[in-house]
Amino acid sequence: MEWIELATAAYVVVIIIVCLNIIYNTPSTAKALSYVLVSIFLPVIGMVIYFAVGLNYRKKKLYSKKIVRDKTALEDLRRRVTVESEKAWDTKEPAIKKHKKLALYLLNDGMSPLSGGNKVKLLINGEEKFPEVLEALKNAKHHIHIEYYIFEDGEIAEQIKEVLIQKAKERVAVRFIYDDFGSRSIRKEFVKELTDAGVQAFPFYKIRFILFANRINYRDHRKIIVVDGCIGFVGGINVSDRYINKPGQLFWRDTHVMINGPGVYYLQYLFISDWNFCSGKHLKLERDFFCTKPTTNGKATVQIAASGPDSDVPTLMFSMVQTIGLAEKELLITSPYFIPGENIMNALHVAVKSGVKVKILVPDKSDSSLVNAAARSYYGELLAAGVEIYLYQKGFVHAKTLVSDGQLVIIGTANMDHRSFELNFEVNSMIYDTATAEQLRDVFYDDIKNAKKINANTWKKRPVYKQMPEKLVRLLSPLL
Repeated sequence: MEWIELATAAYVVVIIIVCLNIIYNTPSTAKALSYVLVSIFLPVIGMVIYFAVGLNYRKKKLYSKKIVRDKTALEDLRRRVTVESEKAWDTKEPAIKKHKKLALYLLNDGMSPLSGGNKVKLLINGEEKFPEVLEALKNAKHHIHIEYYIFEDGEIAEQIKEVLIQKAKERVAVRFIYDDFGSRSIRKEFVKELTDAGVQAFPFYKIRFILFANRINYRDHRKIIVVDGCIGFVGGINVSDRYINKPGQLFWRDTHVMINGPGVYYLQYLFISDWNFCSGKHLKLERDFFCTKPTTNGKATVQIAASGPDSDVPTLMFSMVQTIGLAEKELLITSPYFIPGENIMNALHVAVKSGVKVKILVPDKSDSSLVNAAARSYYGELLAAGVEIYLYQKGFVHAKTLVSDGQLVIIGTANMDHRSFELNFEVNSMIYDTATAEQLRDVFYDDIKNAKKINANTWKKRPVYKQMPEKLVRLLSPLL
């Protein structure tokens, strides 16, 4: 019995040390509390989860290199950014005037320029995105830059690979960043074919042992394509056959955007920063990398918001809170992983009580049962406040979009959850343009025709055995 008592005492000491370490090293109170609860109530397993996923072993050392390179590049861009943004302030576009505080925040926080004179094209689902991407790649003259979280071997990937190989033969510079976890299906033969043909390809934050979960955090969740510095693609659609919606397959509803003009400027900067980090090289900033002249007949003003583990603050979350706070009439939000956290919840609550109509479209069933349960735990509070929530029925809605007052559009890679706001590298396009906003607004209302609106009273009366698991999983929501 004595050895049992000693073991118990030793375990208690270890638990105390681990909990103190969590409290000291985890700035987020909610996240710290979640890890403490997991460590206490899941003996041994909880501590393994924390040390595997929660503790940032190499974050400071690893990303300090990326931060330095970012700041160096920013010095070269600072003058151009300031001049470009000053031009945009002079526009009479009501969307700019109304959202000036938002635009100023992104300019001051991340030196993201406000760029006018862009042509913007919404791309709904893979059926609209991939033909445009292939066409743009085929017409490339100087360079192609591609950065993806999921680049999955298959029909679409093969088509893109053939174009990239052909362009490399034509001496177009092709640079390709793929996330080593999300794109693990191409890590060997596929990438080798590209590099053998002259394409420069590097993984983002290489994973040598896939079970080392710490490296599954801090992934490159961005989906960026830049062609010749003037054409850019960004949004929620990865390169995968699941997005082309063949008959008999699960329908994937997603949104991307093609930008033609100086709005691509900051997408290019992000790519070059990530490229320098991944490749270990230093890609010099050349004039041909950047489009500075407005596109003919381009009327949209664009700004790019980005953040990641190397950011001092959660820029995307702050920009979302600011966007919600500036809304006066209507907010239309689509998110596949809706675990908003306290800041977003408070902002939505204030918006509704201020008379803003808030409608949120989410999947009926997520591809993660834990995420689905955590998301549902927030619905009751939102419904009680007056938010309308719609459960998509046609398939899986994967779009990450927001439309505010028919004037501002957000289309990007960031989900409305802790992982996107703090753990992954993400990017959103902010489009200040009434025509684009009205178009995406129409798309949203078409989508909710294929959705089921939640009845607030019915939802509130659900049995305890359904609500309790959701509330328990919510305690872990900062970790999901």
